[in-house]
Amino acid sequence: MREKLYGGASAVKPVRPGTRRPGREIWQGARAWSIMPARPEPRGATEENGMTQDRGHWGSRLGFILAAAGSAVGLGNLWKFPYLAWENDGGVFVLSYLVAVALFGLPIMIAEFMLGRRAQANPVVAFARLGNRAWSGVGWLGVTAAAVILSYYTVIAGWSLKLFVQCLGWSFGGYPAAGAADFGRFLADGWQQLLLALLFSGLTAFIVYKGVGSGIERGSKIMMPALALILLYILITALVLPEAGAGLAHLFVPKISSFRAEMILEGLGQAFFSLSLGLGAMIAYGSYLKKDVSLPRAALSVTLLDTGMAVVAGIIMFSIIHSIPGMRDQVSASSIGMLFVTLPKLFYTQMPGGALLGPLFFVLLAFAALTSTISLLEVLVSLLVDRQGMTRPRATLLSAGAVFLGSCLSALSLGAVSWLSSFSLFSGKPGVLATLDHLAANWMLPLGGLFTTVFVGWFLGRDAARDELGAGGRGALFAVWLWLIRVVCPLGILALLLAIAMGKDFS
Repeated sequence: MREKLYGGASAVKPVRPGTRRPGREIWQGARAWSIMPARPEPRGATEENGMTQDRGHWGSRLGFILAAAGSAVGLGNLWKFPYLAWENDGGVFVLSYLVAVALFGLPIMIAEFMLGRRAQANPVVAFARLGNRAWSGVGWLGVTAAAVILSYYTVIAGWSLKLFVQCLGWSFGGYPAAGAADFGRFLADGWQQLLLALLFSGLTAFIVYKGVGSGIERGSKIMMPALALILLYILITALVLPEAGAGLAHLFVPKISSFRAEMILEGLGQAFFSLSLGLGAMIAYGSYLKKDVSLPRAALSVTLLDTGMAVVAGIIMFSIIHSIPGMRDQVSASSIGMLFVTLPKLFYTQMPGGALLGPLFFVLLAFAALTSTISLLEVLVSLLVDRQGMTRPRATLLSAGAVFLGSCLSALSLGAVSWLSSFSLFSGKPGVLATLDHLAANWMLPLGGLFTTVFVGWFLGRDAARDELGAGGRGALFAVWLWLIRVVCPLGILALLLAIAMGKDFS
């Protein structure tokens, strides 16, 4: 078959490995010279599907920043950050979080962008190409983490679609007295959970299916500005509440007496999850970057956007908590209850303009979750495209379908199937969804971040780092970044892992 395709065995003479074949230019330009039929291109080798011949690139720096920020901005910003800030007495935790973002989050994000652009490949191939086959295990850890998180993230994200539809109904018919009970029954309804997870998985797959430029970048350019506008409107509404000033003071004024050393670890754990670090998403996105984009500036822009939205969400929540009677007890009882039960009730019973706030708030959650699930699925798709030679459409459908099977287990573990609801590998984490969340947030992400810092700091080489950082690879700033990556980040992550091994939970 090969002889027929390339003109017979005599058409090509053996050449010793490592030597240059005479007339190589003629071989490469065979179609133009008509000496022999052209070698068939790999299946699906187009700019749109991301094959290595031309994997595609971001259309603009802004498009990349919005997509990467969309990956980072998710439920962790709008839900988890305000909850952790409240549980850790506000100002001290916020300060700890900002320190963690500056010393750990930003340097590691630069490192992940660097790996992706340097290798022009997904995380698995990137570590193998820049290191060796053993280092590809770090990439596999990231891909596994992305799949695990995506399998339960789509379930939780689906709740935002349910609440959006409910809020539309409440805007016209009023909030029902049995709201909390309704949500409890909703969680235990396996068919609803499966349907919503499938719907959200489908939305995610549709955008990734369209490609880097036409799908991910275009979607981010629509959703991120919309998300910011909705958040701004809700912020203005929250700031006119009677005790908003007290909420701001609580959030931003540190009480030194409240400081605990573990708050630094709390901030570091939140930074990992919020910035999408340690799971390969930023490596995958970085692989589509052009050489003329400054990695430090891009990483700083993404970090500022992500942190800014988390802080704005904190302002909104703290203003509401201080202004609405009974909210303090609701927050302490359950972060899920606060977001999906208490807030909708407040919108429709105690806040001005609640009929508009309710639907908008859950559109906000849906957009934030969708921009995150897109990046998680892209990690899996880029692996199949780069490593297996699949077309993007086929890789997207296969990845999304496989992950949805895992989503089914998480969806049915909320009360629909008893043995899935009672399944546990960790103490105090009953259910498949809680178990997967604990595994990913407490172990996979920190380990991925640790190995990434060690690889970039000690194995990649100064010259490669300087080349990728461009102007940012010279002078004192480069020395500071390298010191953080080599020393501070690994030690901090090791402390985080030690705390987890001793029973600390960051999920």
